Amino acid sequence: MQSIFTKNGSETPEPVNAVVTGCVPSWLRGTLLRNGPGLFSIGDSEYNHWFDGMALLHSFTFTNGEVTYRSKFLRSETYKRNMKAEKIVVTEFGTLVYPDPCSNIFSRTLTHLRNLVPDFTDNNLVNIVRYGGDYYASSEVNHINQIDPVTLETIGRTNYRNYISLNLATAHPHYDDEGNTYNMGTAIMGFGLPKYIIFKVPADTSDNRKKKLALRGVQQVGSVPFRSLLSPSYFHSFAMTQNHFVFVEQPLKLDIVKLATAYVRGVTLGSCLRFDEDQTTLFHVIDRTTGKAVSTRFYGDPLVVFHHVNAYEEDGHVVLDLISYQNSNLYEMFYIHNMRQETSSFIQANKRFSPPVCQRFVLPLHAHTESPRGSNLVTLTDTAAAAVMQEDGSVYCRPDTLFEGLELPAINYNFNAKKYRYFYGSRLEWSPHPNKMAKVDIVSRKHVEWFQENCFPSEPVFVASPGATEEDDGVILSSVVSPDPNISPFMLVLDAKTFTEIARASIPASVHMDLHGHFIPAANAV
Repeated sequence: MQSIFTKNGSETPEPVNAVVTGCVPSWLRGTLLRNGPGLFSIGDSEYNHWFDGMALLHSFTFTNGEVTYRSKFLRSETYKRNMKAEKIVVTEFGTLVYPDPCSNIFSRTLTHLRNLVPDFTDNNLVNIVRYGGDYYASSEVNHINQIDPVTLETIGRTNYRNYISLNLATAHPHYDDEGNTYNMGTAIMGFGLPKYIIFKVPADTSDNRKKKLALRGVQQVGSVPFRSLLSPSYFHSFAMTQNHFVFVEQPLKLDIVKLATAYVRGVTLGSCLRFDEDQTTLFHVIDRTTGKAVSTRFYGDPLVVFHHVNAYEEDGHVVLDLISYQNSNLYEMFYIHNMRQETSSFIQANKRFSPPVCQRFVLPLHAHTESPRGSNLVTLTDTAAAAVMQEDGSVYCRPDTLFEGLELPAINYNFNAKKYRYFYGSRLEWSPHPNKMAKVDIVSRKHVEWFQENCFPSEPVFVASPGATEEDDGVILSSVVSPDPNISPFMLVLDAKTFTEIARASIPASVHMDLHGHFIPAANAV
């Protein structure tokens, strides 16, 4: 069953009409862009890891109750080099590529030198991000590829380093009510002391008439120095409240020395990540106005986090909700040889899998050196999370568990950085790919699920109803695939309040499982 996720996908470059059953709300107008790996072999060469596959872009456009679909492979420089060579020639996260022994000595030497200090692939397969009015396929490297959100054509590659001193950047930025974009990255080498950087791209900096990118207006907001000079924390996302950013410096680390010598030693980039189970997790709270971190040292037990759910402030506390793991074994599950096993074998082989747990941490902003040692500084009454003052003045944070077995969390983004009640996500039980979706009520601690036998839904996306005043007034969108040839891939539309199906749009084309995406409302949407 796992093989459906690792087969090569195909393009549908021109829009096709989906067959709608049920009723897609007439107010739902816009395009859901999705991104994820879709090509796992080229010629006789194959990738080793699911996160290595060539990026396949998808669009689902909603107009007057109808749905159209199209898809295209991202024409990255990596994709073009691979296609020209008719084999994999660019190193990815879990796949190391050496120069062709039949090529001339100059070509081989150039390839070796290029890889001594990796200039990462531009195979941006993780998400779609917006800077100003520009849309990009993004991963976590210094290169991003601008795309046309209507045609899915690749416009061209952009390097963060042309605008701000970064080697890496997340594919999960935040957007404020004015349309400004905030993101985080890592400056490893060549830019002064190594540090994590928070930056902002104002909403009004795009100039399509003169083809000037919004990134030209990028502003550094703040920075945090590495805890360990040669082993920065890996991070996939971060959190934002009305007044603060929250950065989790976790003990899943990138070994810089190992990374710089990976090609020479013949090891993959993925092997340069290491989870240090003996090191604590640090929670950095950074003022959005000054860019300065608060002086209190907040820390917790070692964990791994990829996705944040939400964060907000209440009565002098920062409330931080995230999806945590006890270790980094999740990455191992995505190796292709692992995923191609039959379900029973897959479950048996991955008993060490640490399930995802949604945890709430509470960081008291009023903590100070005079606070009584050993006291719990959390005064909120609706959580079991604790923050205990230590003898050295640091604060140990113990989380409250909200839910177990859920990943790819989503919220009504109108409640991002604000107190909220509901979140949605993909249920992970026996597989890293979800076979259910859930809506979780944080107040009641109850949840409801959507499930269909032999179907695998993608990350849920919430779209609010026009003029909605209630948090869960809207729909949930999810692209669903199945190994059953009798079940066409379909776009599922759920009533977010009841979590029941109101429509599905069956796609008369191949659709591949994806990762993340971005909903763009139509210009005339109410």
